[in-house]
Amino acid sequence: MSIFIPIVPEFFIFLSAVTLLVVGLFVKNIKLIINLSILALLIAIVLVFMQSIQTVFNNSLVIDEFSKVMKVLILMGSLSAIVMYHSSRKDLNIDLFEFPILILLATIGMMIMVSANDLIAIFIGLELQSLTLYVLAALNRNHLSSSEAGLKYFLLGALSSGLLLFGLSYIYGFTGNTNLNLISTTVTSGNIGLIIGIVFVCSGIAFKVSAVPFHMWTPDVYEGAPTPVTAFFALAPKVAALALAVRFLVVGFGDISFDWQQIIIFLSLASMIFAAFAAIAQKNIKRLMAYSSIGHVGYALIGLACGTAQGISSLIIYLTIYLAMNIGVFAFILSMKNKGDYFENISDLAGLYKTHPYYSLLITIFMFSLAGIPPLAGFFGKFYIFIAAIESNLMLLAIVGILASVISAFYYLRVIKVIYFDENKNSFEGFNSRSLNILINPSAFLILAFCVYPVPLIAISNYAASSFF
Repeated sequence: MSIFIPIVPEFFIFLSAVTLLVVGLFVKNIKLIINLSILALLIAIVLVFMQSIQTVFNNSLVIDEFSKVMKVLILMGSLSAIVMYHSSRKDLNIDLFEFPILILLATIGMMIMVSANDLIAIFIGLELQSLTLYVLAALNRNHLSSSEAGLKYFLLGALSSGLLLFGLSYIYGFTGNTNLNLISTTVTSGNIGLIIGIVFVCSGIAFKVSAVPFHMWTPDVYEGAPTPVTAFFALAPKVAALALAVRFLVVGFGDISFDWQQIIIFLSLASMIFAAFAAIAQKNIKRLMAYSSIGHVGYALIGLACGTAQGISSLIIYLTIYLAMNIGVFAFILSMKNKGDYFENISDLAGLYKTHPYYSLLITIFMFSLAGIPPLAGFFGKFYIFIAAIESNLMLLAIVGILASVISAFYYLRVIKVIYFDENKNSFEGFNSRSLNILINPSAFLILAFCVYPVPLIAISNYAASSFF
């Protein structure tokens, strides 16, 4: 057992998942499973804080400042998804005890991803996450769109895993090592075989974060999957995949950053530009958030493209703010419920301020922040990203990012326009949900609090970035 002590949070979640799986088979009390899953994630957060800085399993996994911060964000995203599931499981016809257990198993994979310092560990963590996500997407077996979402995600996910594995094998073939630290000592600029390997690995990771041109699954899966699953896809897996990309590229190939920087710049530019225009015509709010997530990944990739301490620090700040904004928005979407029916069209929000003025104010805060309108946290997230790009002489990324933000503001502000200026349509009873309010109110508070006192988050991001520089 002593061998598992350094990774006690992951091992604890694994034991919890296995135990809850057995309990769920014999105790037909889904609420108990949900509560125990939430408790397990809260304990895991405490255990992450208690982890000491070290490497384990022959340097295959690294426990450092960066991994600890990313793990906390992942656990918060997973926790939020389970809370959302608790509030909607009966109405969405997904009253299954397996949901929180699948979330726990996916969380283990994501925690391995952010600590992975070896090509084999990278693939194991990523596939453990992916296999559970395929099941989650198709969780509502009685709903055709959910089954379609699961099938699309599985087929394209299998393709992306193949691309990533092919890239990893290329890198091993041209370096003779699987450990990122050892790989970094053998890489040389201009090695075509190595560059091909990096391109394939970046393509596989780009699929996981919905970066253009590997985004094709995102709108359909976001719309078709049950909303708690969609929320989970938008939260924890994106944080984990971006953290994996940071460690893989900065640790393994930091000395030849120019060779991979061009790949990240292309993914970033394509994601920002495409999402800014593609989301304009969307009428379904879940599809809107799908394109929104594609755009925000583009902004986040700017920090990675910088390849500097400032860039990684700004990326961490951005991901934290992104997590808070999306938790609030998806909890709001789940609140759009009346007599057991869920509404997903933007037009269903018409005149919402007349019946729910407080929640209209909250969604206004979330949408303004997503658009990057000052002085909300979303503005500062983009501000730090653009400053890092300018400091790294990546002016094109900063300029395109600013222009894309201006264009994307249209579809965020359109939601506000519908709420405040269109004729009233619906009154939603979902805003009375205690569990959803536990998510919506703190998320809005954090977005506002960052405007007033950003020092703690900035200090934490600098602390995490110090792992690499």
